Amino acid sequence: MTVIPKHTLSKSTFMYGCQCPKRLWLHKFMPSVRDEMDETQQAIFQTGTDVGMLARDLFPGGVDASPVDYFHYQQSVADTQKYIQEGRKVIYEAAFQFNGLLCAVDVLAKKNGKWYAYEVKSTTTVKPPMLKDAAFQYYVITNSGIALQDFYIVHLNNQYIRNGALEPKKLFKAESVLTEVLGLQSFITSKESELKALLKSKDLPLIEVGVQCNNPYPCDFYGFCSKDLVEEEPDYGEAYINKEAISDFLNQLQYPLYHIDFESWMTAVPEYDGHWPYRQVCFQYSVHIQKTAGAEPEHYAYLASGTNSPTLEFLENLLKVLDKNGTVLVYNKAFENTRFKELKQEHPQHGKAVDKILDGVVDLMSPFRSHYRLPEMQGSYSIKYVLPALVSELSYNGLVIGNGGDASAAFFNLRNETDSEKIKSTREALLEYCKLDTLAMVKILEKLNSI
Repeated sequence: MTVIPKHTLSKSTFMYGCQCPKRLWLHKFMPSVRDEMDETQQAIFQTGTDVGMLARDLFPGGVDASPVDYFHYQQSVADTQKYIQEGRKVIYEAAFQFNGLLCAVDVLAKKNGKWYAYEVKSTTTVKPPMLKDAAFQYYVITNSGIALQDFYIVHLNNQYIRNGALEPKKLFKAESVLTEVLGLQSFITSKESELKALLKSKDLPLIEVGVQCNNPYPCDFYGFCSKDLVEEEPDYGEAYINKEAISDFLNQLQYPLYHIDFESWMTAVPEYDGHWPYRQVCFQYSVHIQKTAGAEPEHYAYLASGTNSPTLEFLENLLKVLDKNGTVLVYNKAFENTRFKELKQEHPQHGKAVDKILDGVVDLMSPFRSHYRLPEMQGSYSIKYVLPALVSELSYNGLVIGNGGDASAAFFNLRNETDSEKIKSTREALLEYCKLDTLAMVKILEKLNSI
């Protein structure tokens, strides 16, 4: 029985080396200094796994060559060879090893006597880093003796809208990247030699923190590499306030004012009718209404009972709060405007009402893009920076939920929560966070009026 030696570079570690040789070296020789994986990163990995499993429905009847764990990939390589010799037509997680390089491809399928490779991604387009991934896989597979007729990236189709049972053949799109992959073969060859030489060295590469730390992905050794950095105090310049431009902005506002903010959740694979991959599904709003200038605002809120709550419920509840007259004030209108347009398309019976709202939307962020800057805003016009700079008594610090990403995750995860007290406290925290977003808008507007 042939014993397959341990590999030197896998696809993942090869890509680490392409991003930064220091990342590869640390992964191999100092893995204990790696940053802890946060919940967001874990969720991204889990999404990729789930989408990959679902894509197998496109290639039924396959045999799984997955290893029992990361340390047994050589068994996976042996199993793959066995399945090929047995005449299997579809192999999931087919693994190959050549000259110390290891790769696994999501699906290897044989049609009309020819082999095709399919790598599944949870994105909606083919992105540049994926081409190097695929080129590495092609290099290892073909040098292992398997002639590939074509190589495909299988990704999600953002034009697919679910209606009834999920349809994998419509959910996914297979895009040939063979031309690009062939053009990268010389790069793989040269990089292979470079990275193997690196791994023979016992010296940590002297590479400073830079743009490569987040390109194309955040490096999981950033904490180690940046721990001794002395942060310089940035110079955010002097305060700049263009009173005339701000006055023009304020003059377009018509009372009553509706300060509104939405929160949303999304999934890679649409779970309900009317949803598409990564659709932003609104589950919460907060509205502070000021009927006249200087009036005490009235607050209204909505929080869906769960991810199964219909978008129609969200929209109709909101329309009851928003009058036909007045200005709808948002912070970063690109988000809310897009959600309004999606809701209008899904529920055309409310099209006229939504159009009326869209006609009156004004973006409170716009003055801070060009006409109002303070050093305390640290060069940002995000409400998370503008608020403490203008209204010191209000802050997101100390909130149980303090940003939109956490709000989305907290709401989505409630579907698996059984503790009634936990459900109650989370929903209260969601309401508190969203309420602060629109109260912040009220207070920021007050500051603009005061100048």
